[in-house]
Amino acid sequence: SPVGVSGGGMAASSSVPVVDCSSLTAAERSELELLGVSHRCMPRVTEDERLKVVQAKNPIGKDFVPICPYPKVPSANYEKPGFFSKLDLDTLFFAFYYQQGTFQQYCAARELKKLSWRFHKKHLTWFQRHEEPTEATDTYERGSYAYFDYESGWKQVIKHDFTFEYRELEDEITV
Repeated sequence: SPVGVSGGGMAASSSVPVVDCSSLTAAERSELELLGVSHRCMPRVTEDERLKVVQAKNPIGKDFVPICPYPKVPSANYEKPGFFSKLDLDTLFFAFYYQQGTFQQYCAARELKKLSWRFHKKHLTWFQRHEEPTEATDTYERGSYAYFDYESGWKQVIKHDFTFEYRELEDEITV
């Protein structure tokens, strides 16, 4: 029987426990034997290969406070409505969807509206005409629209032959 595999106790040549193989299948005994061989052939760390503790030449004192890589308070510019006119479209959408109920959400919505995006109250997303409507009445228009898909792709998607009912349009935000 292989080293470490016999009746019980500890193997004489190593600190590997001896396993009773009488209840093991042939495949399990084979796997156990391979494990024993790999354990015996495992590289041993010599004294010069051991990890050495490195002492810092200039240790940091106990009063050291690390510089935070991220700001802890928002920039004062973020409170100014004009700041949002400089942001790209993705950032405006991010501010709108992830800062709900804040002044920043309002500013982002106002800028999106300036860029000809319209918020659809039923679908809860922003739409923009992709091309001139193929049909327009007093209550709706039909045509191709780009909409911002924030749930499954964070991208603009073109929706053809879409009927945009004006009553579903959010019109409280003034530009």
